[in-house]
Amino acid sequence: MEKSAHANTNLPFLTEMHGLTQAEAWKRLQAEGKNELPSTRGRSITAIALGVIREPMFLLLLVAGVIYLLLGDVSDALMLLFFVCIVMGITIFQERKTERVLEALRDISSPRALVMREGTAQRIAGQDVVRGDILILNEGDRIPADAALISCHDFATNESMLTGESVPVRKTGQPGVGKMLPPGGEGSPFIYSGTLVVQGQGTALVLATGSRTELGKIGKSLHEMESDNTPLQKEINRLVRNLATGGILLSLTLVMIYGLIHDYWLQGLLVGITLAMTMLPEEYPLVLIVFTAMGAWRISRHRVLTRRIPTVEALGSITVLCTDKTGTLTLNQMTVQQLTAGNASFSVTADEEPLPELFHELLEFSILASKADPFDPMEKAIHKLGETYLSSTEHLHRNWKLLHAYSLTPELLALSHVWQADDRAEYIVATKGAPEAIASLCHLDAQQLSEISAQVNLLARQGMRVLGVAKASYHGQEWPDIQHDFDFEFVGLIGLADPIRPTVPAAIEECTNAGIRIIMITGDYPATAAAIARQINLPGRHDHLITGTELDQMDDETLRKRIGDSNIFARMVPEQKLRLVNALKDNGEIVAMTGDGVNDAPALKTAHIGIAMGGRGTDVAREAASLVLLDDDFTSIVRAMRIGRGIFDNLRKAMAYIFAVHIPIAGLSLIPVLLGWPAVFAPVHIVFLEMIINPACSIAFEAEPAESDIMRRPPRSPQEPLFGKRIALLSLLQGTMLLLAALAVLGYALMHGATEGEARALTFSTLVTGNLGLILVNRSWQLDFFSSLRRPNSALWWVTGGALAFLLLALHVSFLREIFHFSPITPIQVGLCCAAGLCSAFWFELFKLFKHP
Repeated sequence: MEKSAHANTNLPFLTEMHGLTQAEAWKRLQAEGKNELPSTRGRSITAIALGVIREPMFLLLLVAGVIYLLLGDVSDALMLLFFVCIVMGITIFQERKTERVLEALRDISSPRALVMREGTAQRIAGQDVVRGDILILNEGDRIPADAALISCHDFATNESMLTGESVPVRKTGQPGVGKMLPPGGEGSPFIYSGTLVVQGQGTALVLATGSRTELGKIGKSLHEMESDNTPLQKEINRLVRNLATGGILLSLTLVMIYGLIHDYWLQGLLVGITLAMTMLPEEYPLVLIVFTAMGAWRISRHRVLTRRIPTVEALGSITVLCTDKTGTLTLNQMTVQQLTAGNASFSVTADEEPLPELFHELLEFSILASKADPFDPMEKAIHKLGETYLSSTEHLHRNWKLLHAYSLTPELLALSHVWQADDRAEYIVATKGAPEAIASLCHLDAQQLSEISAQVNLLARQGMRVLGVAKASYHGQEWPDIQHDFDFEFVGLIGLADPIRPTVPAAIEECTNAGIRIIMITGDYPATAAAIARQINLPGRHDHLITGTELDQMDDETLRKRIGDSNIFARMVPEQKLRLVNALKDNGEIVAMTGDGVNDAPALKTAHIGIAMGGRGTDVAREAASLVLLDDDFTSIVRAMRIGRGIFDNLRKAMAYIFAVHIPIAGLSLIPVLLGWPAVFAPVHIVFLEMIINPACSIAFEAEPAESDIMRRPPRSPQEPLFGKRIALLSLLQGTMLLLAALAVLGYALMHGATEGEARALTFSTLVTGNLGLILVNRSWQLDFFSSLRRPNSALWWVTGGALAFLLLALHVSFLREIFHFSPITPIQVGLCCAAGLCSAFWFELFKLFKHP
C-alpha cells in the first residue's frame, strides 16, 4: 500500500475523516471477498491439459498408439504413450508459464483507488477496496465501487456503462446516506462501480463492492476481450491453414500409395499418420502466444505495462512518436526560478536570500490560485517557495475558505479561485495561467502587452515555463458565469524550470538512428519549447514550430503539409492532439502518442499505439492506451520499442526455423516410401523431434538477445509479412539442405548393405544434429556462430544438451534402441552423421559472411 499526498484536503470533511483501520479493512475483505467481478482468469492446469488432448497432434498420436496395439506391438504403443506424456508436460509447462505471465500483467494493470485509512490517504489496489472505505476521487478516475458522495465540488460522472446515456451526470454530496439506489439522474449522491469521474473532486463512502454493485448485478465486465485478430495473427492462421490442408492431402495420398503397393493398409495408415504429424504446424500459434505474452512481461520489467498484448508486435513499426514534454522529457520536478513584478525581477537562488516586499503579493496570489494540497508539479513548486519566504508573513492564508473555482479551458488557459477572508466583506479572486490569457483577463493596453511580452520571451528563451498572475475583488451575491466578468489587476510573472531527464538526449539520438521521428507537444510558450528542444537535441529546425492557435486556423490539408517538417508543437491543448494524430496517419505514418488527461483519451485511442502516463495519468487515459508508462519516463518508451523490435526479430527466426525443420522431417517420411526404401520414421520418432522443436522455437528463440543493430534499422512496414518471400526461400533452402544430407546418409547406408535399423539410426542421428545446427545458426542472422556463442541464453543450452543426451541414450541403451527400431552403430558412424548434419546447416554461416562482410 502506498501513501499518497495527492488527496485534495480542500474538500469538506476530509481532514476530519479517519477512515477504516487496516484491521477493519482486512476483516471485511475476508468476510465479503475481493472487490472484483467474476472474470475470465487464467486457465487451470486441468483446462490446459484438456486443451492439449483436443489438439490434432495428440489425437493423431492416440490413433497411432491404437494401431500399434492392433499390430501387436505393445512396447511401441507404451513408449509412444510415454513420449505423449512428456510432450503434454512440455506443452502444459509452456502454456502455464504464459498464463502466469498474463495473470501477473492483469494484476499490475488492475485499477487503483485512493482511500482514507487510519487518517491517511493511501493508494491501494481497486480489488482491496471494502465496504466502509472513504474514496477520494478526482477528475479522470474510474470509480472502484458503489458509493455515496459525502462531499464534492463541481462533480459529474459518465454512467453510460450502466445507462447507455453518454451525457455527464452531475452529483451532489449528501452525508449520512447508508443505502444505495439504482442510477436515477441528476443531483443524486450515488456513484457506481466502473463509471468515470469526468469533472470535479469528491469524497464518497463505499456501500457495495464486487458482485453486489450495480455493475456486478447485471453481469457486465469491465475488460472485454478483443475479438478482432491482428494482421500477424491472420497471417499465422492463413499459413497454418495452408500447411494443414497440404499435409492432410499428402498424408491421404501416401496411405493410398502404400496400401496399393504393399497391400498392407494398417501399416499404410501408420505411415500416413507419421507424415501428417510431420506437416502439422501446431507450433505456429503457440509460438505467437508465447512470444507476445513473454514480450509483454519483459517490457513490464522496464516499467512499461502492456494493456493489449498484440501491441508488442506493433512496436517495431512506429515511425512517429508524439510525446509530452513535462514529466516525460523532463523530470517533472518544477522549481520557481524567477519572479517578475512591474519592471523588477527576482532570481530564486539556493542561498535563500530574503524575498523583497515587492514580490510578496505575486507569490501570495499565485498560492491562492493553486490547490491547497496540490498534485500539479508547478503548484507544488509555488507552495514550496511560499513556505520558504512567506511563512513568517501575513501573506499565507490557511484559514481562508475556498468558495468557488473556475477551471482552465481550451478557450481560456487560466484558472481562478474565489476565497472568503475572515476579516473582509469582499471576496478575493486569484488567477494564474498562460501570460496571454492573464493579459486578456486584465484588459491591458498595447504598451503593457508589449512590456509583458518582452519579459515572457526573456524567461522563455532560458527554457522556463512562464505563468501570469492576477488578482481581483468581488462583492456580488452570485458568481459570474465567466472569468472575464471579474475586474482583474495584473500582478506579475512566475518563471519555473523543469530539468530535462539526463537520459533523454541519448534516447532521442537512438530513435533518430532507428528512423523514428520525435514530435514534442507542450502547452508551454513557443520560446520555452524551442529552448527545451535545443537541450534534448531534438532534430529539425527549432524555430519552425506550430502553436495551437496556428493549428486551429489550418485546414486538414494545410496541416498535413506543415506537419511534415515541424517537430515542435507549442501552446497545445489536449483536444488538438487528435487532429495531430489524424494528420500524421493521413500522411501514412505509424503513430505512437503519449497522454495523461481525460481529454487525451480520444488521441490515445486513435493513435496506432497510445501511451498513457502511469504516475500522473488518469484512469481514463490509461484505459484508452495500449501501453502505460509506470515511471512516465521517455527512455522507457524507447526501451519498449527496442524490446518490441527484438521480439518480432526473434519471432521471425523461430517461424523460419519451424518451417525449415519440417521440410526434412516431412521429406524423410514421404520420399523413402515413394522410392521403395524402408520407412525411416514412425510416430515415436516424430514425438522425439517435437520434444526438441517445441522448446526450441517457443523458449530458446524467445530468450535470444536482440541483434546489436536492432535500433539502427528503419521501422518495419506494417504490411511487411512475417514470412515474406526472402525468408521463405532461405528457410526452404535450409530445410532442403538438411533433407538432402539425411537422404544421402540413408541412401549410402542402404547401398552399402546396412540393415534397416542401422540406416534408420544413421539417418535419425543426422537429422537430430542437423536440427540442432539449424537452431544454432539461426540464433543470429548477422553474427557468426562463434560470436553468437558468447551471447547468454541458458534455455538454448538446456534444449541442445537434452536433445544430444537423449539421442546418445537412444543409440546405446538397448531398451531404447528397440523402441526406436535402431541397430547399433559405431562411434565413427555417429561422428560422420553429426558432421553431415552440421554441414547441412552451417553453410548458412557462409551466407551471413557474404551478406555482412
